[in-house]
Amino acid sequence: MTVADELEPATPENEATEAEEPIKQRKNGLYPGVSDELTENMKSGWADTELHDLRPIAQAAETAARRAALSARFPGDRLVIPSGNLKTRSNDTEYPFRASVEYAYLTGNQTEDGVLVLEPKGEGHEATLYLLPRSDRENGEFWLSGQGELWVGRRHSLTESEKLYGIPVSDVRELADSLREATGPVRVVRGHDAGIEAALTDKVTAERDEELRVFLSEARLVKDEFEIGELQKAVDSTVRGFEDVVRVLDKAEATSERYIEGTFFLRARVEGNDVGYGSICAAGPHATTLHWVRNDGPVRSGDLLLLDAGVETHTYYTADVTRTLPINGRFSEIQRKIYDAVYDAQEAGIAAVQPGGKYRDFHDAAQRVLTERLVEWGLVEGPVERVLELGLQRRWTLHGTGHMLGMDVHDCAAARVETYVDGTLEPGMVLTVEPGLYFQADDLTVPEEYRGIGVRIEDDILVTENGNRNLSAALPRRSDEVELWMASVKGAGQS
Repeated sequence: MTVADELEPATPENEATEAEEPIKQRKNGLYPGVSDELTENMKSGWADTELHDLRPIAQAAETAARRAALSARFPGDRLVIPSGNLKTRSNDTEYPFRASVEYAYLTGNQTEDGVLVLEPKGEGHEATLYLLPRSDRENGEFWLSGQGELWVGRRHSLTESEKLYGIPVSDVRELADSLREATGPVRVVRGHDAGIEAALTDKVTAERDEELRVFLSEARLVKDEFEIGELQKAVDSTVRGFEDVVRVLDKAEATSERYIEGTFFLRARVEGNDVGYGSICAAGPHATTLHWVRNDGPVRSGDLLLLDAGVETHTYYTADVTRTLPINGRFSEIQRKIYDAVYDAQEAGIAAVQPGGKYRDFHDAAQRVLTERLVEWGLVEGPVERVLELGLQRRWTLHGTGHMLGMDVHDCAAARVETYVDGTLEPGMVLTVEPGLYFQADDLTVPEEYRGIGVRIEDDILVTENGNRNLSAALPRRSDEVELWMASVKGAGQS
């Protein structure tokens, strides 16, 4: 990696003053400075690269509708939604940037330091998108700054951004001062931009800001057609990623779970933005750890692989799919017994996903099936109603049976309990159904043959007008179909 020698990296604190102040030289740079002659040379001789044929982003109509709904909910309030800033990974390197979900949902923009402001006007609001302009050629930022154009790539001009996002665009470097002078009620989405929050510190309240955050979370409970299409894209890429993994299980056996993680990540980066969350590539007893993301263990023939992974699209919508696969392609008798119990539980859960039904119905249906099996196997004393009432099955089922899905893998998390967990399912909602059974390697309450086996099956389910649609149905779930699918994928890979 090449190091920018000449100056300290730009930060939200110094970005606003770079046009007026000399660019600060980096400590231990190989060049002692910049000559006047080089400075003048770098200012000229560059072609005009303004883009003139830009079309609005695909979701421009949807983001406009979302902003209109937000405006209607908070009449008379100034609304401030930041994208966030770069975060340092170590020294002068940053983590890959991902804009705040609230900001991306309302704008479609994904750049750092951006801020959407809805100013009260008449009976509604006037939206302005505040962004960084292209890096400055007069002060040398474009070639000297660690965040300049020649180091990290070209930003869109403000004019270009107006065409893309369908919103008036202004220079974000002037926004903090403007907000300090603002009057009237203000709400801000907190936790993403300390500089913007500081400018509003005497104008906002935690209660009012939380109401804004909750509204934006609940707005995402029902997906529009664009969102459903993006989720299907994410799922389709994820299905191909699972096929990729099956093809290289022999290489994973020769190395570790990391080979599985890297294989799936390749598909996510080629077809999408990233993985939607840290991939769980849990082989053998690691499958009993719910969020095993270390992925540094062995992959052994005869064990199961619990692969919980999802591709995130370029618009931030993520799949979330789990399959538990026999590494050698065939379930053992005890593995199949446990797997089939989880499959039956998932079937009951999916069947309970219906418009007008309670959100909790799919969880209750799946838990009942698993509890019936645990009682039948003699692992817990019945009757089933007693076990469910006391929650005794949770020693082996551990987690809830699903969650909302969208731009976050656990989407809509700030929604009110009465509209989410205690709410009613509506067409357009997308959720996971993912029951599991986990028998820890050190659990002395179960027979030895159960110990170290973990099984989870997870699919992404869209609530429709008449029932539901399994977006991830292309991946087989039934144990015999899983074996046939694995054999065919491996066979195709060898031909």
